Formats: sequence, C-alpha cells, structure tokens
Amino acid sequence: MPVGAASLESLKLIDSWPVDDVAAGVIDHHGNLFTRGKHNHSFRLASISKVMTAWAALIAVEDGSVSLDDPVGQPGCTLRHLLCHAGGYGFDTEASIISPERKRVYSNTGYNMAAQYVSEFVDMGFAQYVQEALFAPLNMPTAQLLGSPAADIHCTIEDMAKFAQELRRPTVIALSTYIEATTAQFPDLEGIVPGLGKYSPCPWGLGPEIRGAKHPHWTAPRNSASTFGHFGGTGTFIWHDPVANVTCFALTNREFDAWAMQFWPDFGQAVLHELGR
Repeated sequence: MPVGAASLESLKLIDSWPVDDVAAGVIDHHGNLFTRGKHNHSFRLASISKVMTAWAALIAVEDGSVSLDDPVGQPGCTLRHLLCHAGGYGFDTEASIISPERKRVYSNTGYNMAAQYVSEFVDMGFAQYVQEALFAPLNMPTAQLLGSPAADIHCTIEDMAKFAQELRRPTVIALSTYIEATTAQFPDLEGIVPGLGKYSPCPWGLGPEIRGAKHPHWTAPRNSASTFGHFGGTGTFIWHDPVANVTCFALTNREFDAWAMQFWPDFGQAVLHELGR
C-alpha cells in the first residue's frame, strides 16, 4: 500500500477536534494511504472490534470450523443472526429480549456469544484465534484483544490502516464471503443505531453497518448507500465507500457523543470533495 507523498488538506481538520489524542487515515481511489495525528499510539477501538471479530468468525466459516447457519443461543438464532444484530439479544443482557429476525437489536452480548462459539470449535481462546487468524496474516503487530470481542481490541493507526486495506480488497477471506459480509442481512429489519436513533430499515452486514438511507448518520452526506463500516464508543470510526473507492478512519480517546456528529460527517465530506469523489 503506497504512502501518499503529500498529506491531504482535509486531514488537517482533525486538528480542530475536541479530543486529547487523535490519529486518522485515508486511502484514496488509487490506493494511496495518507495519515495524520498520533502515530505509534495504541487506541482502544471499542465497537470497531466487532468488525474484526466478525472477520475472524468468517475465517472460521471458510475453513469449515463453523457455519453461519449453525444454531447459537435461543431457538431460531444462528451465528449469522448474531453477527448482524438480528439474534434478539439486548445490548448487554444475557437473556434474549425478542425472537430472532424481528428487529435489529444492537448487541454486545451477541458478539461475545459468537466469539465464544467460534472459540469452542477452533480449540483456542478467541483472543489467540483472532491474533493467529487475522492480525498475524495482516501484519498488525500492535493489535490485540484485551477483553470483550465486542469492544476491546486495541491497535495503532498504522495497524488500523492495514485492516482498512482488508476492507477494500480482502486477503484473509474469499471475495464471495466479503461480498456477503458487506451486504445487508435481513435487509428490511428496523432497528436503532446506538447514539444516533431509530432507522427503518436499519441495514447491517456480517460485522459492518451498511449506510443505506440512514439520516442523519455518522458517515458523510455524499457517501453512497453501499458505504459500510463501524464507529466505536471511544470516538473511533472506519468506513469504506465502494462507489468512491475511498476508505476513511479515525481513532480518538473521547467518548462518542454530540461532538462526533458535529465533526465526522463534515470531515468525510471534505475528504471526498478533495479527492473529487
């Protein structure tokens, strides 16, 4: 992945964000990487962890250890349901709160269940598995899971850039699996994106959130409906727009709230405008 010879002007916008620590990156439509901010600093990714956890689960699917249609949890719930928040489990409740495939109920519990299920069939703890199956092949030496697979992966902006490249052109999963992961599952389900509100429909893939017609949203107004990615409660985000072929990501240490919605969409808009996308 070539590193851009000059920075993007739009990346300078992160200097005005009301955060103590920040680093951001952009991969343009030619595959050039541009970064700015705090390098070689480990950030907690919060819910971006879910996308990495899902990727590891998909690797286990491809090697035959598990299947997306394996039953996990309450009757009617499968690994697929858990990865796209359609399993009926609450945000952090151990018990289910609704039948599967009724609503998009965003769930840390579901992701922890999915990771536990995968770990049982790969014969190792999930932290070790994600390290061996995902981080090592992508050469992400600073990435490590230090708690919940739903929220506790840590890494630097340098390693985030390597995962961003994976979201552009997969290398550890097959293209067909990648297409399935970035396509809305049970696309008509309504649901709530935490911190933003209710959407009908609320499309989600196997890990990544799908932009769809959601408004307002944390991505840029000019992002395409097929844009996918995730944000995290520690003020982190990553999105890839397959129409623009641009990937944007940022890591901070400030809790997601109104400040993020004030700055992130404009930042993404400026990036896309500068790149002429």
